[in-house]
Amino acid sequence: MNKFIVPFPKNIIFDNGGFIRSLMEIPISLRFLSTSTSTPIASSSVPSEEEEEEEGFDLASHVIQEKDYLRKSPDGGLRVLDLIDQGFLQPDGKLYNQLLNKCTQFGKIKEGKMVHKHFMSSRYKHYVVVQNTALNMYAKCNCLEDARQVFDKMPVKDMVSWTAMITGYSQNDKPEEALVLFPQMLRVELKPNHFTFSSLLKAAGARNNEREGEQIHGYCLKYGYESNVYVGSALVELYCRYERMREAHYVFDRLVDKNEVSWNSLIAAHARKSEGDKALKLFQKMQRHDYKPTHFTYSSIFSACASTGSLEQGKWIHAHMLKSGLKLVAFIGNTLLDMYAKSGSFDDAIRVFNRLVKPDVVSWNSMLTAYAQHGLGVKTLEHFEKMMKTGIEPNSVTFLCVLTACSHGGLLEKGQHYFELMKKSNIERDVSHYVTMVDLLGRAGQLDCAVSFIKELPIEPTSAIWGALLGACRMHKNMELGAYAAERVFELDPYDSGPHILLYNIYASAGKWKEASKVRKFMKEIGVKKEPACSWVDIENSVHMFVANDENHPLQGEISKMWGKISEKMKEIGYVPDTSHVLLYVDEQEREVKLQYHSEKLALAFALLKTPPGSTIRIKKNIRVCGDCHSAFKFASLVVEREIILRDTNRFHHFHRGSCSCGDYW
Repeated sequence: MNKFIVPFPKNIIFDNGGFIRSLMEIPISLRFLSTSTSTPIASSSVPSEEEEEEEGFDLASHVIQEKDYLRKSPDGGLRVLDLIDQGFLQPDGKLYNQLLNKCTQFGKIKEGKMVHKHFMSSRYKHYVVVQNTALNMYAKCNCLEDARQVFDKMPVKDMVSWTAMITGYSQNDKPEEALVLFPQMLRVELKPNHFTFSSLLKAAGARNNEREGEQIHGYCLKYGYESNVYVGSALVELYCRYERMREAHYVFDRLVDKNEVSWNSLIAAHARKSEGDKALKLFQKMQRHDYKPTHFTYSSIFSACASTGSLEQGKWIHAHMLKSGLKLVAFIGNTLLDMYAKSGSFDDAIRVFNRLVKPDVVSWNSMLTAYAQHGLGVKTLEHFEKMMKTGIEPNSVTFLCVLTACSHGGLLEKGQHYFELMKKSNIERDVSHYVTMVDLLGRAGQLDCAVSFIKELPIEPTSAIWGALLGACRMHKNMELGAYAAERVFELDPYDSGPHILLYNIYASAGKWKEASKVRKFMKEIGVKKEPACSWVDIENSVHMFVANDENHPLQGEISKMWGKISEKMKEIGYVPDTSHVLLYVDEQEREVKLQYHSEKLALAFALLKTPPGSTIRIKKNIRVCGDCHSAFKFASLVVEREIILRDTNRFHHFHRGSCSCGDYW
């Protein structure tokens, strides 16, 4: 233990076990508090908080330990600074550095400003290391103006100063300011390090300016940091943000030392692009190379499975996570819940929600979305009311889920009520809420009300808003209003194929083939192509995809035979093909033939061939299911005695014993 004589005032006495002596005669013991870098602090007895309140604040009777660095004094200042001011403690640069680091660690910016002010009035104010620590504190506590003031007033700046300022801007969503500093740093002939480049690459990725990112990459090469694990991971993330997966994989493959961040960046990028198969392959490769998946890894994989509706693969990943011992923390629980909901396993989604230790607003929103997508409008509203009773504040996403449920369930009055409740709850409405309200009114057949609603909007109607009205016109076969809505959409977004197809369908359904052909011709002239309809099923971890009139599948003969068999049985119990859904200028017989080869029907026939009797069949489709297929699936569920779950772009349809969960309202 080091012994120091501290210059205490002569009139202070020390009482220790009955021995009262002048403090000037006692060598006060000072000890290091945590590590060899700790500052020696005067040692004495430590009173409790109750004693402190009773006895008042006596500087001479307190031990200042590391945990007491940020303890307040009665006047609102810091006890350590008071000790210095009263001469009980001799400061040095190391002490100021420790105090500022503590303020940074706990986000105590008010106390940090006290320490910084005290430091700047001390004889150590020119210490660059401590100035850098103050700069770092302001940057990490999101006080960028204060950080910049420190930076600009520094008489001497080193590489750490520049890097701290660049990192502060980069991490606080000011990428442009971060990038501007880099050439200035180079002009004063300071060499950047891997921390500098990591922050610059993050800033370049946020700017979404590929040229800037490429230039920073060039400097990484120049200074020899490309193979550094941190810089390399940041480069992978950069190219993933640009959706340049080829370059991302190139950088990744050249990294000698990889880490979980670089693996997670690639996996997350493929998940965002709905490339679940690639994300899963990377996940498996990550394990073969002895890298342990993190919560972020599993979250990305669950998101990938959710986007493709890959239930079996999602279940396998869930089991793997449980075996790894990772707990079901909030954000990963939310993605897991979302995966089960979007894969059609609604019961599993409920089980995950019920197991969450502390569901947050995202958890509740995910569950609301699940209820809404599965056509359970009343359940959605009940769940919302339950959420309100728990004290969790709804946000704009919450109300969007509720309005969507009302739209899918035909709950017009309820939807209007909750739309007004948003205003009372001071939640700002955005375009998505207006689109959903137009959809709600339109589905309910209130087309005139929908038009009036659009005219009274506080914003200029977008193509999505007019598109919702166009969809309602298609549903209710209102050709005149549909043409008007389509014209508004084409003015705002002429290259979206969806509205063109809807208008074509409106004309074709009304037998206006001349007008329908004009729509097709216009699409061809401006280069708009219709997205081909396709459906797919997951069987034994393999995805089987089908398009309408698919004649190239190796089991095409067996599939056609199976569907023909099912179709005959359906007709025996009342199924009548609705040829109005064949929007081609052909005779009635050919229309009926065309109906039998829609992609979802081929997928269903294949699933019946390849899955065990009684098992649930899950089919995904990239566009909305047509009316005839919807009717056919109801009869099919009765004939084959199976539940058929069909996910289209709008919602889930659960076909069971001759009925659908949507109640034929979709």
